[in-house]
Amino acid sequence: MRYALCVMRKKIAQIICAFPPYEGGMGNSAYHFAKFLSKHGHDVTTFTPLDSKHLTGFTVGKKINCSNTTTFNKVIALKPFLKYGHGAFLPQLFWHLKNFDIIYLHYPFFGAAEIIWLFKIIYGKKKKLIIHYHMDVRWHSMLFKILSIPSRLIQNSLFKKADMVISNSLDLVKYGMVANFYKKHPDKFCEIHYGIDSEVFKFDDSKSYNNQQKTILFVGGLDSAHYFKGIEILLQAVSKLQISNYKVLIAGGGDLQPKYEEQAKKLNVDNRVFFLGKVPNQKLPEIYQQADLFVLPSIKNESFGIVLLEAMSCGVPVIASNLFGVRTVFQNNIQGLLVEPGNVDDLKNKIEQVLFDDKRLEQMGMAARKWVRENYSWEKAGNELNQVMFNV
Repeated sequence: MRYALCVMRKKIAQIICAFPPYEGGMGNSAYHFAKFLSKHGHDVTTFTPLDSKHLTGFTVGKKINCSNTTTFNKVIALKPFLKYGHGAFLPQLFWHLKNFDIIYLHYPFFGAAEIIWLFKIIYGKKKKLIIHYHMDVRWHSMLFKILSIPSRLIQNSLFKKADMVISNSLDLVKYGMVANFYKKHPDKFCEIHYGIDSEVFKFDDSKSYNNQQKTILFVGGLDSAHYFKGIEILLQAVSKLQISNYKVLIAGGGDLQPKYEEQAKKLNVDNRVFFLGKVPNQKLPEIYQQADLFVLPSIKNESFGIVLLEAMSCGVPVIASNLFGVRTVFQNNIQGLLVEPGNVDDLKNKIEQVLFDDKRLEQMGMAARKWVRENYSWEKAGNELNQVMFNV
């Protein structure tokens, strides 16, 4: 038995552009995947850029406590030679990778992808590469487009060198920006959904769907890296609602928050829109339980939306943009509604369709809770990822 465990145990280098306590679905999923790989006996080390605003207190190269919940293996925060947004040039990463069996790259990660590409050219099949493709990237500035040129030039070559490409939704890779590569190499891809802890994000048995004042909720980063979340669209949509007995809770912080607060004032909805700032993870379930409806109005770049799972797990119906990947998280008209990305009137109409129909809210909320419990768990996702690690 001990011999079998030794054979199966792998040294895994996980590379991610942002990691808890920074808010974001990619980092959150990387945290959970590392936890479950460690649970399966693997030796996992996570490499991420050093960010003084978010990784203060992390001890480089030693065991740390992640998100104040579970201690596992190591997180090594590397000082970037160049950093822009979530991109970071980390040439020292090359030397760190030599002692690992498997490189597990969470993509996109501009600045690290190039280093891993070079590493694979030199070490070839001796080192296994698994790419976790999280999202398409649309360029929101000319500088970002210029800085990302090296990554874009080597993308196809990097993916060819991968032993496996994981996506949280095959819908994303079939129809998104890597569709041409997927058509040529479909056998390289597999689907592993994100998960949710339904005992943490749980339904409040005292919840009522016939509240006189309804609560609309958004949860997500309000920083420049999450410019695509569509807060402007949500604010415009609620300003057009024909009713006034509602409030909007926006949970999340970042440098764009003052801009959104100013927009709410200009639209005369600042008395009904409440910016909660960054909410601690342990408080999030309570926030979800207060909501009657959850809205994720992303205009692009969104590929899944773990927040949709969190909301549905708490029995909250959802409205989300009809984007590749996102549209497969739930069943349209059963657990929630899809809206055209960036379409203010469509979002306004969909909110009105469901928000004040108490019976429909309850039916969708119960269906959402059931859907998540049956289809999404970190245990299931962790087991599937472990199987991928074992097979490569």
